[in-house]
Amino acid sequence: MNKKTVKDIDVRGKRVLVRVDFNVPLDADRKITDDRRIVAALPTIKYLIDNGARVILVSHLGRPETDENGNVTPDSVKKFNLDPVAQRLSDLLGKPVKKASDCIGDEVKAAAMSLQDGDVLLLENVRFYKKETKNDPKFAEQLASIAELYVNDAFGTAHRAHASTEGVTKFVPGVAGFLMEKELDYLGRALGNPDRPFLAILGGAKVADKIPVIDNLLTKVNSLIIGGGMAYTFFKAQGFEIGQSLLDEAGIELAKNAMKKASDLGVTLLLPVDVVVGKEFSNDTESKVVPVDQIPSDWMGMDIGPETVKKFTEAINSSKTIVWNGPMGVFEMPNFAKGTRAVAEALANADATTIIGGGDSAAAVEQMGFAAKMSHVSTGGGASLEFLEGKELPGVVALQDK
Repeated sequence: MNKKTVKDIDVRGKRVLVRVDFNVPLDADRKITDDRRIVAALPTIKYLIDNGARVILVSHLGRPETDENGNVTPDSVKKFNLDPVAQRLSDLLGKPVKKASDCIGDEVKAAAMSLQDGDVLLLENVRFYKKETKNDPKFAEQLASIAELYVNDAFGTAHRAHASTEGVTKFVPGVAGFLMEKELDYLGRALGNPDRPFLAILGGAKVADKIPVIDNLLTKVNSLIIGGGMAYTFFKAQGFEIGQSLLDEAGIELAKNAMKKASDLGVTLLLPVDVVVGKEFSNDTESKVVPVDQIPSDWMGMDIGPETVKKFTEAINSSKTIVWNGPMGVFEMPNFAKGTRAVAEALANADATTIIGGGDSAAAVEQMGFAAKMSHVSTGGGASLEFLEGKELPGVVALQDK
């Protein structure tokens, strides 16, 4: 990684604005149900506290609604304020975290100016302003005006050019936090200089969404596994009956091109050889295992079958770098989670660098208890996908080079 990090700057006594990703799930009582994203930001926050910085945290939460004048609705303020986050962070740090009731304005400025070395202030949800996602320069300047330095530790939003991820760097010098550094190191090394054989595993639903990723990965990997919902579009492209399975009509030609490109580049493209089909889309539906060219016309594919699990596990065991994005089946239904679990387990036991590319795959390995055994579980689904596409991420480009 060729970007400066918090370790490359002197933070003592400085007000440091840190963009974190505290977009955590809350239940009906506004209790945090998964604090992984808060925990992931702790190394950077603790480093800043220990080195005498005056820490000002900024994050978004959910998708608050605004009225026709661009003001956040009272309902959204209730639903999406960061009070539960301030409480949880305070518990995790073992010290009080001050919470501002806004993210810009006089009250925030006063709170920022009164910070002492090692203090932590959490600003209110930055998406209470439409100007955040519009990357409004005046709004970015107001955000930046309370700080002397800026740290971006929110990889999950680095693919968006927003005021708090990109705009602020026009007014205050920006560097990467430790989480951002780790994400870019792992993903960067996988794409730039992987230990080989290099295997990518792609699942999920839509082929069209993943085609840019497939295109870029085919020039880098030794093998590519396609599973999950999008495998059925590949079967369709081979002329097989796929019954009521998920089909991405627009993806058929794209799938054909991907298969041809893989063969031209000498990349092994692995598709399922058998699948678990169900009569209807429910956990308790009647189900059976069939070869992929024998899917009954009134059934639908729900998971990869046992022969496929064997084949995919072999590929995993013979690889040295593995990137996984997207489940192998309808993993939220326990009866159709076996394929996703088997892949997660094979990765957990693999003697390889294993990188989980955020989103559903990250949720699956977390839920199944395999996360700690992976080399790296990305905190950003969309950002890691765009990175795997070979795109520049605006939130990263905006940071200072070493």
